[in-house]
Amino acid sequence: MGREFLEVFTDWADSYDGFIEGAAEEYSRVFQRYDEILDEVVNRSGQTIIEFGVGTGNLTKKFLDKGKKVFPIEPSVEMRSIASTKLGELVTIHDGDLLDFPKPEISIDTIAHSFVFHHLTDPEKREALRLYHALLAPGGKMVYADTMFLTQEAFDEEIRKAEAANYLNLSADLKREYYPLIPNIQPFFVEQGFDVSFKQYNDFVWLVEAIKK
Repeated sequence: MGREFLEVFTDWADSYDGFIEGAAEEYSRVFQRYDEILDEVVNRSGQTIIEFGVGTGNLTKKFLDKGKKVFPIEPSVEMRSIASTKLGELVTIHDGDLLDFPKPEISIDTIAHSFVFHHLTDPEKREALRLYHALLAPGGKMVYADTMFLTQEAFDEEIRKAEAANYLNLSADLKREYYPLIPNIQPFFVEQGFDVSFKQYNDFVWLVEAIKK
């Protein structure tokens, strides 16, 4: 369910914000246009949102700054602590993951997240979409940004570039997690009753908007 990677986030929590702000050259291309990507997730989302994998609360804060209601979910104790400090008493961050999570008492119109869906295997992605479809009314949507690739050749080329630059952490990350190919996951959305679109923001990250029919 993605919790297999919790140890990574335990180690990463204190340095995560500095990391995505460009402190690590190795990942600079992955997080290129980071704020713009999060802003687009916010702009495409509705007014009442479940956010999965809130991390240190960067996307959550943007939702709140726009006056939107957020039900935030995060499995890492360390990440929850940092996000709670950043967000203050504006929200309560709930323990949960992409598949096993508390359900909000209010109706929601959007399911959102950023840089987390790749923690799920393909069968788990399918199951997640089934759960999310059941939570949403027709016209509700799922909006998220994550690393994915249009072709296997593009995926392999990024691994090759990482290894050539001696970016061994990035190379290992690309090989370890479950980054999808868009032609492989697009049918998952169609099977579950979503109209889905993909928009590329850098060599790694695409924004996905899936609207329930």
